[in-house]
Amino acid sequence: MEHNMTYGSDYSFIPAVSIGSGTGREVRPDIWCQTVQIVNVLFVGDPGRPDDWVLVDAGMPRSADAIVAAVRERFGSDRRPAAIVLTHGHFDHVGAIIELVRHWEVPVYAHERELPYLTGKLDYPEPDSSVEGGLIAKMSPLFPNESIDLGDRVTALPADGSVPGLPEWRWVHTPGHTPGHVSLFRERDRTLLAGDAFVTVRQDSLYSVLVQEQEISGPPRYLTPDWAAARESVVRLAALKPSVAATGHGVPMAGEPLAEGLSRLAAEFDRIAVPDYGRYVNDVNH
Repeated sequence: MEHNMTYGSDYSFIPAVSIGSGTGREVRPDIWCQTVQIVNVLFVGDPGRPDDWVLVDAGMPRSADAIVAAVRERFGSDRRPAAIVLTHGHFDHVGAIIELVRHWEVPVYAHERELPYLTGKLDYPEPDSSVEGGLIAKMSPLFPNESIDLGDRVTALPADGSVPGLPEWRWVHTPGHTPGHVSLFRERDRTLLAGDAFVTVRQDSLYSVLVQEQEISGPPRYLTPDWAAARESVVRLAALKPSVAATGHGVPMAGEPLAEGLSRLAAEFDRIAVPDYGRYVNDVNH
């Protein structure tokens, strides 16, 4: 069966910010966080059960080989996930998705409100280089905002909050950064996979990204068009009281630093996260 899967952009320019790329760390015995240039992808599943795991997000463009190599290291040769779950469809989270789907022949799931950006129907708002922030924010117009087209290979996540392939997990709608952004949560051990609803490095700052200076921050400023929704999403995640969190950018956090940082972000979101100025700030009371 032929599937229509195309890119909306050739991704000819990707900034060479790759400190930490190719490294990985175990978040839980069944969760591996792999850094691919400036973003994390997650392997969720027991490495002792190599046919029963799920990939969360799909990294940067041209990173498919690196992701497959990391999977081989974690699960063994010729292993593929039961599914790929996308927290959202920004270029640094779906960069290798088309190659991976072709390589593995597996289904992809995302929130129904994210599907237009994954099936070629809508492009994301353009990155905002005018936003308050560091050098990466100024470089952001170079980042692709076009949709990709996965055709019928992408399906809406179940409305009941369940996550295909991950029976212990549920998805939480956390819009703001994108309309259909989701985070994943496991109640048993209060593990949170937050995507870009919040991150553990100030992503607009080149220095912070290069040295991976750890701080709980709001979603990347230059690609967040709805700050009111982003605030509500952080409050919703803080109420879950996660014990461990892995985010789309930055190193995973746990324990008291996570609890204190996330609580502070929820309580002082406007001061910490919302920029003082920018194209998408005008509608937010802060």
